[in-house]
Amino acid sequence: MLDALGLNLKEIIFVIVNFLVLVFVLGKFIYKPFLGTLENRKKVIQEKFDHADAVNKRADARMAKYTRQIANAEEEGREIIRDARQKAEVQAQAIIDEAKAQAADLIAKAEKTIEMEQAKAIDGLHKEIADLALMAAEQIVGDRIEEVGQETIVDQVIRNAREAKWQS
Repeated sequence: MLDALGLNLKEIIFVIVNFLVLVFVLGKFIYKPFLGTLENRKKVIQEKFDHADAVNKRADARMAKYTRQIANAEEEGREIIRDARQKAEVQAQAIIDEAKAQAADLIAKAEKTIEMEQAKAIDGLHKEIADLALMAAEQIVGDRIEEVGQETIVDQVIRNAREAKWQS
């Protein structure tokens, strides 16, 4: 029957054996090394993916760390500003209090000085009035009163004026 188809059994067996040898040789020397190369390539690619994931994880961790540090630095900055404001307010209040105290001292000294000047002025007026009264009395009496008597009369007039609240 093979002869009717124009095929020779020897040739078919030869072609099949050649094909099997070719498949064996290709499988042994090309296919297996090719599969090995593919497997190695797959491992290298997987290792690179794993390495990239590890690098990404480290980068994310560093980014989170830097973000925390920035947040901490911002908070520290706010705290420093808050402390500086509080210190400035305390210092300003101290300066204001000191200025108020100095102003009160100046006012008290000025009032004392005014009182002293007023007392001096009143004493001066009393002496002038006493002198005028004495001159008027001398002219009325016509005689000159002795110096010792003048002092006594002046002191008496001043005492009477003070007792009568004649100061103001």
